[in-house]
Amino acid sequence: MIKLTADGSTTVYSKCFDQHYHSIFGAKQESEHVFINLGLAYALAKFEDIRILEMGFGTGLNALLTLEKAIAEKRKLSYTGLEAFPLEEGLTAELSYDASKLHQLPWEERVEVNTFFDFKKMNLKLQDFETQDKYNLIYYDAFAPESQPELWTQEIFEKLASMMLCGGVLVTYCSKGYVQRNLKAAGFKVEKHPGPPRKREVLRAILQ
Repeated sequence: MIKLTADGSTTVYSKCFDQHYHSIFGAKQESEHVFINLGLAYALAKFEDIRILEMGFGTGLNALLTLEKAIAEKRKLSYTGLEAFPLEEGLTAELSYDASKLHQLPWEERVEVNTFFDFKKMNLKLQDFETQDKYNLIYYDAFAPESQPELWTQEIFEKLASMMLCGGVLVTYCSKGYVQRNLKAAGFKVEKHPGPPRKREVLRAILQ
């Protein structure tokens, strides 16, 4: 079900997880604040070559904003998105932003979208994901812990840490105390930052 959010952008409500894919107080604002400003802008200033992993490709909004940033900054980005529960095609066509090009690309195949952006989406659970690649930026956009507690454990963050370069950064909208503790136990330095509208804090975690 499509939901109009406070900033005029849309999100999707998942009956399965009883959660919206983005903040109802501003879907695009949340993505720009957490993933682009706290995550991508930080990585662009710190790293020359950037490999991004997104947990929760979902509506494609984070990937679309990343593509737009790559073009604006003229920086080469390599993007991998994991999605265990792909949206129906009809739903993606109703969104207020056009991520259709990304949704229409084949699964499990890396595609050069343009000079600055190559993209691969994978239809599987994070628990089943294995790779030899090393990422320096992770967008952690799983559903909230009350819906997917298995994706917010120390073990999951240790798995992600093993796929990252030292100094790599993970950003997420969730700032619950036990999520912070699990990130720290997995080897991350955790920073708390002001959140988007109606969200007090969000996290940027840097692998030590």
